[in-house]
Amino acid sequence: MKCKEIIQILNRQSPEAYALEWDNVGLLVGRREKQVKRLLLAVDATAPVCQYAIDNEIDMIVTHHPMIFSKLRKINDDTVLGNKILSLAEAGIACFAMHTNFDTIGGMAKEAARMLDLKNTEVLDETMSGEGVGRLGILSRAMTVRQLAECVKRTFELQNVVVYGDIDRLVEKIAISPGSGKSVIDVSVSKQAECLITGDIGHHEGIDAVEMGLCVIDASHYGLEKIFLQFMYQYLKDFCPDVEIIIADTGAPFVIV
Repeated sequence: MKCKEIIQILNRQSPEAYALEWDNVGLLVGRREKQVKRLLLAVDATAPVCQYAIDNEIDMIVTHHPMIFSKLRKINDDTVLGNKILSLAEAGIACFAMHTNFDTIGGMAKEAARMLDLKNTEVLDETMSGEGVGRLGILSRAMTVRQLAECVKRTFELQNVVVYGDIDRLVEKIAISPGSGKSVIDVSVSKQAECLITGDIGHHEGIDAVEMGLCVIDASHYGLEKIFLQFMYQYLKDFCPDVEIIIADTGAPFVIV
């Protein structure tokens, strides 16, 4: 298949038009006419991921987070980003990102809510045409925050999470927003969620959320968003039978010691 044909398939699932205005999605490196026989899925186009693609003759990388985010004035090997761009281009490897379009169109949060078996789900923070960031739903049974934290760890195969709030509080109405959830604290409170499951919650955001009556389970940015890999693997293999699809699960970019 050609790169442009795979892009059409990806855009059927998460149209680029649904990306938030500050985002940078789509074909970031490469030629649309590139023939793709081997495709690599990754959350981030890190240097090891790019090197793996080069060493293993990958034709196209599909990531969740954009490798190129801000405007570039130069592309050379003086910077880590410049070196990655040059290395991929020289190897003829295309790199495609589907970020907030995958989030808003119901990929990431919808899948996370399904995995937690949330009922009566709705969009948490609507951004356009009934779509948006996060999901709000009801647990199949009320449980303590402690029990919910253990459920999150099992469901998303995590060793640990960080909890803000009363760990013995009984909760049932849950907001979930994979990635960085600082921006959805207010809307979670306004929609009377009792606990928010997300990532990237800092000291002050955690304190503020608790004082507003919201418990928070921080499962880390990568901890929830790694579900992108299996989701897209299952999606693409049905539409690209002649393409070998490989998952680059590099693990969380940190360790807790």
